[in-house]
Amino acid sequence: MNVEHYTEAQLRTAVVTAIRAPSLLNSQPWRFRLHAGGIEVRVDPDRELPATDPAGWGARLACGAAVFNLRLALAAAGVPARVRVRPYPTDPRVVARLTPDQPRPPTPRERDLFAAVPRRHSNRAPFWPDPVPADARWRLVEAARAEGAWLELVIGAGPVNAVAEIARSAHRVLDRDPAYSAEQRAWIRAEQAQDGVPTAAAASSSGEIHDLLPQRNFGGRDRAPGRDFEPEPLVAVLGSVGDTAADQITAGQALQRVLLTATDAGLAASMMSQPIEVPGAREQLRLALGRFGVPQMVLRVGYGQPGWPTPRRDPATVIDPPTDGQRVEAIHGKRVSS
Repeated sequence: MNVEHYTEAQLRTAVVTAIRAPSLLNSQPWRFRLHAGGIEVRVDPDRELPATDPAGWGARLACGAAVFNLRLALAAAGVPARVRVRPYPTDPRVVARLTPDQPRPPTPRERDLFAAVPRRHSNRAPFWPDPVPADARWRLVEAARAEGAWLELVIGAGPVNAVAEIARSAHRVLDRDPAYSAEQRAWIRAEQAQDGVPTAAAASSSGEIHDLLPQRNFGGRDRAPGRDFEPEPLVAVLGSVGDTAADQITAGQALQRVLLTATDAGLAASMMSQPIEVPGAREQLRLALGRFGVPQMVLRVGYGQPGWPTPRRDPATVIDPPTDGQRVEAIHGKRVSS
């Protein structure tokens, strides 16, 4: 039986999963609505980060991750979606439109990734020294490739140190910007808040000069002086072919598939956006990797103490009323099969 349109009930159910996507400072910059039988995902203009994300790259990446979660939820319900990225040339805030595809049961991989959604969270604590097995590394690389992106695993002390120096340099640049620092502090939340970064989710209140990778100051507890945060992390860089808005949305979908693949494999992960936020550092990172494409996120991956997801807003507050009628604009953009 063909499904011609999604229902409000299907949207509400799927949004519960969609909002578990990651976002800069847990700002949750997305909105959802039904329109002409499809589901639209839009950037929320009220949740922009003018100092941290002035060009909107982070919001598009986050909304792309939400699109991937939405795809998983619909597939798990037996009503998979066809996806068009940036469907309306005259409305760039709509990052994607999902319309019903041929109904089918979810694949085993879709079931596994869907089950991982509520368990995925950014783990900012130090990881254990246990190495990530080769099979798990291969699965992470394949997860990015499945979404039209790439994942470069940074192997060896020299390359890791080079990436770490770029990240530390970018962190210092950002830390010198008073507006940036103020915006970071403004999104630190008490434990009962529905957005922002809870202080309990922070790694430590500050890094040390000999730490390999930089840590943001989210008000966590101090650690013992002289103790390395993490001496030998697995570092990975997620990238895309280009850097258009559509590329960034696609990279967001790939990022979420990689993170859920890591969660399904029992791995922990966190993201370092500092080398992406500073244009000069981003170009240095691209040159250091020596590959074609544009870096979109730096990840650290490993085994660690289980934590808990950061809070999310009530799904009902991110769903807009459905609209009637058909848009007159031609629908363009990249199609992504579920």
